[in-house]
Amino acid sequence: MSKFYLNRHGKTDYTERNKKIYQGFGVHLSPLSNQGIQEIQKTSKEKRLHDAELILSSPYTRALQSAAILSKELQKEIIVETDLHEWMANKDYIYEEEEVAEQGYQEFMKYQGVYPKNQDFAWEDCNIMRERALNVLQKYTSYNTVIVVCHGMLIQSLCGVHPKNGEIIEFEI
Repeated sequence: MSKFYLNRHGKTDYTERNKKIYQGFGVHLSPLSNQGIQEIQKTSKEKRLHDAELILSSPYTRALQSAAILSKELQKEIIVETDLHEWMANKDYIYEEEEVAEQGYQEFMKYQGVYPKNQDFAWEDCNIMRERALNVLQKYTSYNTVIVVCHGMLIQSLCGVHPKNGEIIEFEI
């Protein structure tokens, strides 16, 4: 049985949102805030992470920076897994403008992340996210313990809990 420590990235600095390259999808290039860096430095002190064999990371900057801090502190290798990305406002990977994405998010919240019976939406539901994440994690079941740095909604799709920034949720396969 493999144990995965699902770790939500630290708090993000969105002060450059809608400026320079941080428009649209570029917002995912936003780095951690100073508070976010401190959150992950604190997370790296968690004893249960010290036996991990590997760190998996979402490709988004906030997760990669969090994984880099953990890697430095724990001396563990990082592997980037693109399917550990955040929730998608369009499950077909078509970029949605901010207003459409916000509407999708409101629908996601209204239906608690699951499409109502006989209805389909553009946004990614919890079942799709869960399947996407499990497909990644299955590749690493030969390891005993793996740290996974990703996003709150993805962790929620696996465990039913939306963690705080820097929080660790244990998950076993």
